[in-house]
Amino acid sequence: QVQLVESGGGLVQAGGSLRLSCAASGRTFSGYAMGWFRQAPGKEREFVASITWGGSTTYYTDSVKGRFTISRDNAKNTVYLQMNSLKPEDTAVYYCAARTSVVGSARAHDYADWGQGTQVTVSS
Repeated sequence: QVQLVESGGGLVQAGGSLRLSCAASGRTFSGYAMGWFRQAPGKEREFVASITWGGSTTYYTDSVKGRFTISRDNAKNTVYLQMNSLKPEDTAVYYCAARTSVVGSARAHDYADWGQGTQVTVSS
């Protein structure tokens, strides 16, 4: 099991940027593929991005491609989500998640460990 703590959320105007961080502790971080998900009020949790355990391969949901970048620093046990050109529809609680696999997944149930979430609010 790995413990995850997100940070970096906040209020930003449309077109602005935020960088989310997810600090991991517990088991060896490099052994986990990581994902970011988000959940807006009244909606189901949805996949945002994932990254392989080594950081060589990333995947994004279509709505954030070209605007968001997922990355990781295994030496710091941290995964990041750089969010640019933010839109009001990006408003949600953002969660990071860890999966004991080389590759990530877009399915929430493939991830065993989750952080508590960080709120991102984009004003128009």
